[in-house]
Amino acid sequence: MAVIEEMGSELKDLVLYCKSYRNDFLRLKRLLSSIEQFNSEKLPFYISTPRADKAELVQAIGNAGYLWVADEDIVVANPRAPFEKYQAMPGGLSQAIVKSEFWRLGLAENYLCLDSDCVFIRPFGRADFMTPEGVPLTVLHQNKEYFQLSVDRGQLKVMQNLQEEAQRVQGLFGRVGPEFYCAPAPFIWSAKVWESLDRECLQPKGITLWDMVTPQYPETLIYGEALLKYRAIPLLAIEPLFRVYHYDWQYFLLKRLGETEEKLKTNFLGVLYQSNWESNLSFGEKQKSLPSRILKNIKRTLRQLQSYL
Repeated sequence: MAVIEEMGSELKDLVLYCKSYRNDFLRLKRLLSSIEQFNSEKLPFYISTPRADKAELVQAIGNAGYLWVADEDIVVANPRAPFEKYQAMPGGLSQAIVKSEFWRLGLAENYLCLDSDCVFIRPFGRADFMTPEGVPLTVLHQNKEYFQLSVDRGQLKVMQNLQEEAQRVQGLFGRVGPEFYCAPAPFIWSAKVWESLDRECLQPKGITLWDMVTPQYPETLIYGEALLKYRAIPLLAIEPLFRVYHYDWQYFLLKRLGETEEKLKTNFLGVLYQSNWESNLSFGEKQKSLPSRILKNIKRTLRQLQSYL
């Protein structure tokens, strides 16, 4: 493919990768700044966007510090993937699949898959993501800390929804047992694991990830179950790499308990602020009306006050 020829044919053991789009470019700019500050080993950083968003990407973040790939080139790297399905699919869902298919470009054996709203807060290098022998680590855990926090705050539905989701994906692979989670972002993904899923599961069924991944069957859980099923790499499980604030009530509660970015550096490489409550960083998005913004701020203030009760 042209994209591979332009970037060189050398296969890297590990690269950084972020799939983004125009509404996330201000968040992406913040991520890029943190990578430039803390990427001590200068690991290559790839960004993919729809081809139509390239000009706005450069306008928002410049053209230095990363290598750009078109989403469309990732899609067509799978000869069995129907391009029409990508074009017709909602952006949020197609984004998940494009991220999962990045390995097909043959650029790296493993990649740290970042979201645009990730921010590094301390130096990082290969040792944070893989062993000296080159075996990638895998974020795999049972989510108990987050579940307990949800229970304590009366957010039982959060736990129930995630457990049901995990059980559905387990069913695809015939596994019975405890639920495991390979999220939240960033994810350490191995090309060997995705390839084993394609070879052992998708091809025999005559389908692709464009058929398998849905809102009910997310790619993060599919990756974890494929690793547990086919064992393409040794399983070396670690806790999440970043502190993730899924909801603003979670952020306010943990902040009240004394959590600060400086303290987080002890256990985490970075922080992820969910974009659904950080709308001030939505690039090119139409600003909501003043009454709407006031109402949103009132609701957030009430949630913040509730965290003190």
